[in-house]
Amino acid sequence: MQRELSRLSNWARPITIGKATLFHADCFDWIEKQEDNSIHAVVTDPPYGLHEYAPDQQLKLRNGKGGVWRIPPAFDGHVRSPLPRFTTLTDDQREQLRTFFFIWARLLLPKLVPGANVVVASNPLLSYILSGALADAGLERRGEIMRLVMTMRGGDRPKAAHEEFGDVSVMPRSMWEPWVIFRKQIEGRVQDNLRKWKTGGFRRQSPDKPFGDVIPSAPTRKNERALAPHPSLKPQAFLRRVVRGVLPLSEGTILDPFAGTGSTLAAAEVVGYRSIGIEKDRRYFELASEAIPKLIRFQPTGRG
Repeated sequence: MQRELSRLSNWARPITIGKATLFHADCFDWIEKQEDNSIHAVVTDPPYGLHEYAPDQQLKLRNGKGGVWRIPPAFDGHVRSPLPRFTTLTDDQREQLRTFFFIWARLLLPKLVPGANVVVASNPLLSYILSGALADAGLERRGEIMRLVMTMRGGDRPKAAHEEFGDVSVMPRSMWEPWVIFRKQIEGRVQDNLRKWKTGGFRRQSPDKPFGDVIPSAPTRKNERALAPHPSLKPQAFLRRVVRGVLPLSEGTILDPFAGTGSTLAAAEVVGYRSIGIEKDRRYFELASEAIPKLIRFQPTGRG
């Protein structure tokens, strides 16, 4: 009992900013304690490979010494953000990833209202594992959002043989990012579900323009990353569009169980939605208290 009380006492008090509340907690523990049918949508960018957010790997990242994180060389005078090496994952790590998301989705499922959208960021190398785990847990696959963004991932010539194989790219240059879409099954017809639970579809961009599954985007710019220093920060221009769309009637609560520095919560606040974030890493949780207000005030230009 004393050890449990000590463990619990290490969690900081929640942060509330407008309609957003951020909890310093383990999302598995937090989700398990929530009331059934209390969450109307999920938008999150989880640890793609889990391993890169383990404490030892985060320490290496913060010290600038790689580990599973690849620190890309500067390009055209610009310092590039670290990238986790997903191609280095072992079979055991991939199975751990599948199990992680299966258990997460099983815990989450009863807490969602019928028709709740679950939108989860992934990458082309691992999205099949994520999708399989969420489907096996009982969520209904509804496609995916393609974030069109060209990054510095892929496209490289063979290591230590650039000149010999100058016309070869080992992997295609990454030009898109999948955000898988799942939904808790609706009750009856969509119209019935919308009336009762306020969920079951996506909010249209305008009366004559439906929500689309291809969204032009751009890498998160340096001035935005400076507001919320997280290695996988997504641009507000993109997040605000996705967050706005997941509540079809603009009613309900959005959950981000892997909140990082609070970018999803900031997007929800701009749109006018209630939101809840969960972040386990104390450093990111503390950064979020300053980052969320800054991201709310941030004015994106172009695609982000």
